This record gives sequence, structure tokens and C-alpha cells, in this order.
Amino acid sequence: MTPAHTTVSAAVRAWDLSLVTRSAELRSSRADAGLRALSTAADHGRLWLGAAALLVAAGGSARRGGVRGLVALAGASATANGLLKPLFPRSRPDTELVPVLRRLLAPPVSSSFPSGHSASAAAFVTAVAIESPIAATLLAPVAAAVCYSRVHVGVHWPTDVIAGAALGSAIAVSSRRWWAVRSEVPADLGSPLEVEPLERGRGLLVLVNPGSGDDSDAVPEAIREALPDAELFVPDPEQDFEEQLDRRILTTSPRALGVCGGDGTVVGVAASAVRNGLPLAAFPGGTLNHFARDTGLTAVADTAAAVEQGTAELVDIAAVSVDGARVSFVNTATFGGYPDSVRLRQKLEHRIGKWPAAAIAMARVLAAAEPLNIRLDGAGHSVWMLFVGNGKYAPADQVPMSRSSIHTGTLDVRFLPSEPKASRTRLLWATVTGTLGSSPAYVRRVAQELTVAVEGAPVALAADGEVVGEGNRFEFTSDKNGLALYRKR
Repeated sequence: MTPAHTTVSAAVRAWDLSLVTRSAELRSSRADAGLRALSTAADHGRLWLGAAALLVAAGGSARRGGVRGLVALAGASATANGLLKPLFPRSRPDTELVPVLRRLLAPPVSSSFPSGHSASAAAFVTAVAIESPIAATLLAPVAAAVCYSRVHVGVHWPTDVIAGAALGSAIAVSSRRWWAVRSEVPADLGSPLEVEPLERGRGLLVLVNPGSGDDSDAVPEAIREALPDAELFVPDPEQDFEEQLDRRILTTSPRALGVCGGDGTVVGVAASAVRNGLPLAAFPGGTLNHFARDTGLTAVADTAAAVEQGTAELVDIAAVSVDGARVSFVNTATFGGYPDSVRLRQKLEHRIGKWPAAAIAMARVLAAAEPLNIRLDGAGHSVWMLFVGNGKYAPADQVPMSRSSIHTGTLDVRFLPSEPKASRTRLLWATVTGTLGSSPAYVRRVAQELTVAVEGAPVALAADGEVVGEGNRFEFTSDKNGLALYRKR
């Protein structure tokens, strides 16, 4: 050991000892019991698991923050406790340094460096901040208290805590490399146009799907309040929605259509609007409504204002011909493992929730999937999965999270080739390291139209999150600026 290294180590030990001594000399207060309880509550990440459950229940960006926080928590805990502690053994502070009433009943005996509690706290809160700064602001004081509590109860040196917090924050920040942050900026739409203003919503026929979302009547009631003269139509769930809507259009001759439901409902009403040459009013509803979110239509009041003002913008609507049967989609169409994962997710989601069910379903399907031999615009490929998006999706070199535009007649095509050796392993590695854009296991291209022929048995197609049919020949097209969408300016 060099003299310089010895000097630095001695200085660090002296600084650690000085801070621990100062902490121990603090006057006893009610905070002692609180910090000891908080430190214990954070054992094995229990505190953060509870926080994640609350965030997931809150929905929106808080939900995404909770999920990202759990992933960062797992990574930080594994790195700190499973890797660094064995590599850098360090004795913990002498229990005699802190007052008896502060000490833990069962102090840890593993290496003191780094602090696993601090790593977990910093990882969780930093990851939450990436998705939801507001939620992170509420959690940050708790995380800081957890970090300090480890010194206060005498089980860590301050440098252990600093190193653990730095490690956790770095792991959380690094998650952006392989898990893109969803943009909250709406996609670019096409040219603005003036459509007929519908005062109080007179002439607007709104299809409401009560089977979407949480069965709450809040959004339909908000529509009735904002547009009292609009007609809200609840279709019979035992019959085809589009057929019922088309019959209603023939009998009522509306001047515009509206929709309140999830993506599967939106695409049906959007296709009907295009067929009948009517503008569409999209209201936020349903468990998932990527179309409303991507187009910035997240508030009933904004859509209602656009309806009364007669302001709209043009957007693309895509379609795929499945062995000759035409199916429209406003977001994405996928075949390969994804449709199978949708079916499995639907079986699991009522028991464990949609997002955990989706993750489990995708992992299980990819593990057991067989490659599909296809001809993509005449060129042969063997693939695990094919994704076709309506518009341009971002990021280009990671798993797509949001759309940047829906007005250029563009299809965003991505597929997972099975030809590279150990393709699934390479795909996993590229995903974790954020190198999908340069990996041969992930291909992206942009097209105006696309023809896919599948060899062998027919395969299932999922469009906008629903399995819509099976076939061997798929012809994808985009109707550039084919849909007039009400949007407030």
C-alpha cells in the first residue's frame, strides 16, 4: 500500500469516525425511535415495495415511476449486497459508539460497504423521478431519512451511505439507456382544418364503451356536462360495435362521431368516421388509450372545446388486409409472439394486474416461441415478432414508447430476426445494454406500405391490443391524413 493511499484511507476513517461521533452526541429525542423504525422498515426493500404499490395504484406517470423504481431497486440491491459487499469487506462501526436506545435489536453482520439500504432508497427515488418528479419530491425526504438512519443507529459509516446512494442513483439513471422515458409531448399531427362547429355538441354521436377501463361513469358524465346536446350511445356488448354504430348513423345522420373507450373501441369508431366522411372527437376513456394520449386529447374539456369551435387536424389511419379481410388500426399491428402474449395476459391480468401480467406473458411466450418464416416485401426472413406502427415511433433504437408524428403516411416497421446465432440471448443483452439500435437481433425500417407473406400455418394478428384474426398474407397500408380529428388550438 502506497503512503498516499494510506494517507487517504486514514483521512476517510477519521472523517467517518468524526461524523459518527457527532451523530451519537445528538440529544435524545422522539426522532430516535422514528429513525430506528424507518431503518427497519426499509429492510429487504419493504418500505419501497409499499411505496411502489401506492404509485402503481395512482396510475399515469406515478405508475410508470413505481414500476421503474422496482426495477432499479432490484438492480441496486443485487449489486450492493450480492456483488460489492463480498468484494469490499469492511467492519461496521463499534456498537458502543451510539447510545443504547438507538441500536437495532438485530444489527447486520455483513460488510459495511456499501450501504444496501442507501443504494435501494436512492435507486427507487431516482427512478421514480425519471417518470414522475412530483411523486419523487414527496418520496425524497423519506429516502434521505433512510440513508441517514443507517448512521444514526450505528450500523454504517457515512462513506458507506454516500457510496450506496451514489450507486443506487447511477443504476436508476442507467435504466434510461435500455428503458426509454415515455414522452408527454403529443405527436405532430397533419394540417389544421376547419370543420362544422357543434354548439353544445348538437349533431355529435358519441359511442361509449362501458366495458373499457374501471367501469366508472365519470368520463361520460363529463361529456354530458360539457356537451349537453350530444347523443351518447352505449352499444350492446353482445353484438358487433361497428355494425350497431353504422345502423345508428343511418337513423340519426350525425354531423360528427365521438368515442369514449379504449384503443380497441377508438379504432372501430375512427374507421366508421372515415367511411362516412365525418370528423372524430376522441375522449379519454378506457384502461389504455394510447391514441388519445399520443394526440394530446387527455381532457374532456379540451375535446369538447374543439367540437364547439370546429377546430380539427388531419391524422393518418392505417389498415392491414389479412388474407383479403381489411382491418383498420390507429396505433400498432403485430404478429409473432405478441398476439399469443395478449391472450395469456388476458388470462392473468384479472389476478395480478395488467402490467405484471403483460411482462410475465411476454417472457413466457418468447421463451417458448418458434421462429416464423416470412417474406417481407419479397425478401425472406425468419423472425420472432413483427411490429408495424401507424406513424413514427420513438425512440428509434429502443423499444418504442411514444409517437413523434401521425401525419406522414408512414409505417414504422420493426422485427426481431431469429437468424443471428443465439438471437434471443443477443436480443436480451442488447436490450439491457441499450444497444438495440446496432444489434442484428433488432431491425427497424420506415415504409409507406408493406406486404408480409407467412409460410406454414396461419398466424394470429393483434391490432391495437386485440387479437383480430389469423392469416398468411398481410398487406399494410396507411391512409395519409385520412382522419379529421377534433383538437383544440
